[in-house]
Amino acid sequence: MTFRASVITLYPEMFPGPLGVSLAGKALADGAWSLETVALREFGTGRHRQVDDTPAGGGAGMVLKPDVLAAAIDSIGEEGTEDAARPRLLMSPRGRPLDQAFVRELASGPGAVIVCGRFEGVDERVIEARCLTEVSIGDYVLSGRRTGGDRPARRGRAPVARRHGQRPVRHP
Repeated sequence: MTFRASVITLYPEMFPGPLGVSLAGKALADGAWSLETVALREFGTGRHRQVDDTPAGGGAGMVLKPDVLAAAIDSIGEEGTEDAARPRLLMSPRGRPLDQAFVRELASGPGAVIVCGRFEGVDERVIEARCLTEVSIGDYVLSGRRTGGDRPARRGRAPVARRHGQRPVRHP
């Protein structure tokens, strides 16, 4: 079984990034796992392919437009397919911590759909309707307004790629 990672992002050129020159990159080149990027801007609306909007309930900042993000998620797999069985992860500081147990769980499955958060976040309606599991890589803030959830997605992808297909390591 090959682990399939599909990453929904505004910046597909950021992937595989540093993973491409690591052991995970070698495994990617050897076909041990696959990486697909989905350019969120392709699902944007209007002349400028807009992907952000004000929050539905009001508030500060901008969120990813629910219709745009839902269309991007839906483009990856339909109900009843192998793609539909992959967990859908939203990189978010308020999510479940990405610990070693969670990495093992992900690595033993068919892959994951990873949504890179952006701006002030994602409309809660999309999180619920598309069954997104919020995942956090830690209790800290990464710099760079252009990178949003892309850097956490790369960081979270590395340990899963490393563990996929390995026998468990036993420590005394």
